[in-house]
Amino acid sequence: MKTTSLFLALAAGLSAAGIHDFTMNSIDGKPAPLSAFKGKVVLLVNVASKCGYTPQYSGLEALYQKYKDRGLVVVGIPANNFGGQEPGTNEEIATFCKRNYGVTFPMMSKVSVKGDDMAPLYRYLTSAKGGDVKWNFTKFLVGKDGGVIERFEPRVKPDAAELLSAIEQALAR
Repeated sequence: MKTTSLFLALAAGLSAAGIHDFTMNSIDGKPAPLSAFKGKVVLLVNVASKCGYTPQYSGLEALYQKYKDRGLVVVGIPANNFGGQEPGTNEEIATFCKRNYGVTFPMMSKVSVKGDDMAPLYRYLTSAKGGDVKWNFTKFLVGKDGGVIERFEPRVKPDAAELLSAIEQALAR
């Protein structure tokens, strides 16, 4: 049974036409179909609470506030794949993000972004741009049609000119 589930997850990730084909769970455990983001530009970010890049939460929130009325959605996706830097439960992660960074953008339940148990969404994202995620705060910019436009590595801060330019261009399409 486990092998069948893994096969189905792999097939779903590799045959998807875009992120709108996926459903994840929100941080509170409710199904969150990404089809809800049709017509929006989405920035998907694998996040962690105990990482050197964790302060990027502030910049991600600022980015969300700046562009949400124009159609940008920032989505945080917690993952514990790198150095055990996201050990908390979904409830602990949500509390941490609200308390320390005032996060209001959508957050998903913790998933794996690499390895044998990689979430199907990340199979799709990594096959579309750049291969395996190498660290926390890797950013995937997705167009209104659900296709991956660009990938930004963790060192690219939310206020970096190259990211802002890509977001502006995607919003204008």
